[in-house]
Amino acid sequence: MRWPGRQIPGPKPRLDVTDRVVLITGAAQGIGRALARHLHAQGAAVALVDVDTEAVGRAANELGGNAIGLAADVRDRPGMAQAVAAAVRHFGRLDVVVANAGVTPAPSTLRMMDGDDFDRVIGINLTGVFNTVRPALEHVIAGGGHVVVVSSGAAFTPGAAGSPYMISKAAVEQFGRALRLELAGLGTTVQIAYFGIVDTAMTHAVLDADDLGRRLGAMLPWPLNRRITAEQAAKSVADGIRNRAATTMAPAVWHIYSWLRGAANPVLDHLLTKDTAMSELLHDLEKEQTAP
Repeated sequence: MRWPGRQIPGPKPRLDVTDRVVLITGAAQGIGRALARHLHAQGAAVALVDVDTEAVGRAANELGGNAIGLAADVRDRPGMAQAVAAAVRHFGRLDVVVANAGVTPAPSTLRMMDGDDFDRVIGINLTGVFNTVRPALEHVIAGGGHVVVVSSGAAFTPGAAGSPYMISKAAVEQFGRALRLELAGLGTTVQIAYFGIVDTAMTHAVLDADDLGRRLGAMLPWPLNRRITAEQAAKSVADGIRNRAATTMAPAVWHIYSWLRGAANPVLDHLLTKDTAMSELLHDLEKEQTAP
């Protein structure tokens, strides 16, 4: 059975980033900064975008020529449109956009969660992806370029104690899938990037800062608890850009969980609802939140 409609063009050739222009959000630190360094070293011109004005300026200056730092909050739709326009004015084009900016919530159950913190995470991790990609699309399409949205292995793992992050990353996965279909006939490719645990300041703040965080991290079994560096994560994204990959995942072992999620997650959810260690952790977390 054939789908109706016109024939979609075949796959685009590999994408050489030399002399291409790439815009990256969350580029003042962590994965974004490492990716900017990696692509710049391969000959790309890079527009680094971050809410931290001073830090993004330093990151761009560190790269030298063919790099600019732009201050913008991904939650600010007009501000992101201005940042994209500034990058295009400066470099004359835009070929690749990477929606990388992301944050985690303060550890909490949904029952006890602060609504403002929920909105902050969704605003940056999900709405911020739309605000980044939307104003860049016509420029990227014009050059037959590539879009990267950063999801996470958290998109398909249990969400207790940090659900806004998991919720946002699952939604970003669907954003990328929808966009890939919509752009397939326009010669523009879309990559969903997934990571496990990346050794960044954000990870340390959640899993290493206190006993509850360490207990939460300990519940991930080997090898899913394996950490990678920001540089390894950035290389995974950069390789995906070069190959116009539909998905990239680092560390690669998370592929197995992703492939099996339809069968594994119902079983895992059932087991965790009966798990004493999980119940005790959530009880202690709520007790800590209600303590005077």
